[in-house]
Amino acid sequence: MTLTLEQIVESGLCIGCGLCQAIAGPDHVQVVMTPEGRERPIVRAPLAPATLERINAVCPGTVVEGPDRGSRGADAQVDTVWGSAERLAIGYAGDPDVRHRASSGGLLTALGQFLLSSGRVNFVLQVAASASAPMRTERRLSFDAASVLDNAGSRYGPAAPLLDFTSILEREEPFALIAKPCDLSAVRNLAKLDPRVDRLMRYGLTFVCGGASELTKSEEVLESFGVAERELSLFRYRGHGYPGPTRVETHDGRAFELTYQAMWEVESTWKIQARCKICPDALGESADLVASDTWPGGGPQGEGEGFNGIIVRTSRGLELYEAALAAGAIKIASDEVTFRDFDAFQPHQVRKKRAVWARLAGIAAAGHPVPATRELRLRECARFNTVAENLAEARGARRRAENGRLGEVPAVER
Repeated sequence: MTLTLEQIVESGLCIGCGLCQAIAGPDHVQVVMTPEGRERPIVRAPLAPATLERINAVCPGTVVEGPDRGSRGADAQVDTVWGSAERLAIGYAGDPDVRHRASSGGLLTALGQFLLSSGRVNFVLQVAASASAPMRTERRLSFDAASVLDNAGSRYGPAAPLLDFTSILEREEPFALIAKPCDLSAVRNLAKLDPRVDRLMRYGLTFVCGGASELTKSEEVLESFGVAERELSLFRYRGHGYPGPTRVETHDGRAFELTYQAMWEVESTWKIQARCKICPDALGESADLVASDTWPGGGPQGEGEGFNGIIVRTSRGLELYEAALAAGAIKIASDEVTFRDFDAFQPHQVRKKRAVWARLAGIAAAGHPVPATRELRLRECARFNTVAENLAEARGARRRAENGRLGEVPAVER
């Protein structure tokens, strides 16, 4: 069934990646900030049936697929929860400044810099804090190593890196994408329809994703400090340490900080978007390489030197990993790492991956649309649970769907 954009949004399937605007054009679809603090598409002019079908085929709210098996080598490891890996390791950026300033160990930043300095790509598509409104996030093109570092750092709020992705392809230049797993999923979907994607997007890099918060989460932080958004000169979620504090600075020289634990320790305050709660692939299975935090038990115990868990997904990702290591762009603390170590680093991700099949079944039983999935082993992951656990997840999801708690109100602009 082809869903309208309104149905995708109101069913809680939209994550605000922006690809629908790129496909339809901003005169027809415009992604706006809603009163609830979400970036959502609004239809400005009627969409042709072929355009709507194309959006349905690429939207990561309607289709989420695992990687093409041809992208991995014959010796790749495959795990039921984590998917495939050419290599597992713990590492960090070779440059101490990158390691300190970027999130975690700076691995993705270091790889983005290496891709540019080695001539493998002409630019990196990523997101960064808006220069004019630093609590907001905008898409950036980085053409040199300094820009990649300037744009480094986690952005937990809404982000739409694919707003003009069609125009980026029209540049006819090789590039890399560093973005959320759902953004990578959208681009991989588009690659099935547009051969330019595989020809021009040489690398897709991502992170193990805990979900995207609504902007209202950040607005509550500002309110607690008695700061208005117009006063901001800086809003940094983490970095400058591991994990580093959330830091707010104002134009008149005031500064405020929250520890990572104070910002995120109470999950009920995260304001995670609905799509994230049923995400079939928060582990970045469609990427070439994935970075994660490495906190046993899933959370930091204080500050320290930054480290990244590394999951090399594809043969292309392995070539990049080995070349960056040889060049000193990244360093490895340990390559004696297993999927069970990643279980310990990301226990909440394991729980969610095991729960998703039942959650989707419950939502479908309530008569609501769910993403079509393939090659993500969701049913197999659910078999790690007891029947009672799966029933509880399915019934809970069905009840929340029927009560509207997994959906959204119609999108309107703030």
